[in-house]
Amino acid sequence: MSMQRTISPVDGSVYVERPLASPEQIDALLTKAAAAQKAWAKVPLDERRAICTRFVEAMNAKADEIGQELTCQMGRPVRYTPNEIRRGFTDRAKFMIDAAPAALADIAVAPQAGFTRFIRKEPVGVVLTIAPWNYPYLAAVNSVVPAILAGNAVILKHSAQTPLCAERIAGGFAAAGLPDGVFNVLHAAHADVEKIVGSGRVAFVSFTGSVAGGRAMQAAANGVFIGMNLELGGKDPAYVRADANLADAIENLVDGAMFNSGQCCCGVERIYVDRSVYRQFVDGAVALTRQYKLDNPLLAETTLGPMVRTSAAEFVRAQIAEAVIQGANALIDPKEFARDAEGSPYLAPQILTGVNHSMRVMMEETFGPVVGIMPVDSDGEAIRLMNDSPYGLTAGVWTADEAAALRIGAELETGTCFMNRCDYLDPALAWTGVKDTGRGCSLSVLGFDQLTRPKSFHLRAV
Repeated sequence: MSMQRTISPVDGSVYVERPLASPEQIDALLTKAAAAQKAWAKVPLDERRAICTRFVEAMNAKADEIGQELTCQMGRPVRYTPNEIRRGFTDRAKFMIDAAPAALADIAVAPQAGFTRFIRKEPVGVVLTIAPWNYPYLAAVNSVVPAILAGNAVILKHSAQTPLCAERIAGGFAAAGLPDGVFNVLHAAHADVEKIVGSGRVAFVSFTGSVAGGRAMQAAANGVFIGMNLELGGKDPAYVRADANLADAIENLVDGAMFNSGQCCCGVERIYVDRSVYRQFVDGAVALTRQYKLDNPLLAETTLGPMVRTSAAEFVRAQIAEAVIQGANALIDPKEFARDAEGSPYLAPQILTGVNHSMRVMMEETFGPVVGIMPVDSDGEAIRLMNDSPYGLTAGVWTADEAAALRIGAELETGTCFMNRCDYLDPALAWTGVKDTGRGCSLSVLGFDQLTRPKSFHLRAV
């Protein structure tokens, strides 16, 4: 029997082990989910909504336990992890529960004498959600709750780094009274997951992960006609105009770059600042970054924990070192953070100046607590640099001029454009990306469209 082991970045210990599903177990799970979905699709929407509401309540009742467990699995400080349930997870789930009646309602068409005509949104069937470790509850809820509200069955395959998160979600649904088989947990090898995608036995795949992982999903689906939502890499930019509130911009952008040790899908990885306020911005950002406390994430006072694994930290260290060799200035001395150590996942935050787009740190996804800052001389230059990327998830503009933010946003190649905000997901808005960030959309009323298929009814009276 093959085992999956989760190594805690907190201390390098084996935190949890789980057996990987065998082909026979996977076959049985798919059969069970398909059968459960047929019955679940007939359950009235009001009852589905009530069960999902109780599910959210059950998860919140254990938020502190879940937070402690999450810290041990992936390293985010325990002062923050319970809020993944209490805030983002809850806000997104509640929005989808409230939006479901209108989003899933029949679509009426113009009246025609002697005919009844409408379009109904039917569930697609079995949905496979493949969720990442960096925000395992937030990424999962985006597809799991709307899929179940829409009458689908769900199979959730979480990252090997956070397997207990899927089990916690299963426990929440069980406590809420969800029928057996509608929600299912899968611990499986990558090759087996790809076989499921190409099997024709799932109707939709929601995948959050790397660009390489997204391409593997698309290749696996070759030959089967299924829907797919892919949220992949990012290198999200921000632009600080001369008229911005600098104190607010510094506070928001340092947090947007450093929170969760920079391991955020929409974290800020590059900043462009109007030259007239560039030095003030850099000085303020460095001063604020130095206030972080890098330490054991189980300590209440820790504000910056380890990265998810040593190899991830070494990747970031290599990007920084390469940029410095190419002429960048590293403004934070790692020695200021006693816990920082080569060969460990504990990595000091870093701010780089003197950077340009010939450097990997400004073009390749970093996914760590480092940000490069460049001066610009115009909106046009900022737009050009922000768009000079293979990715396009979010972009932020800091300004006092909303008309300017809208004008700039219209030219940005990105799924979401912020003004005076970053590293945030509003469940009322479509979460989507362009270019190598992927395709498809989750959340908002549009998120239900991917998890349903239209069926037309054309009824003639005789």
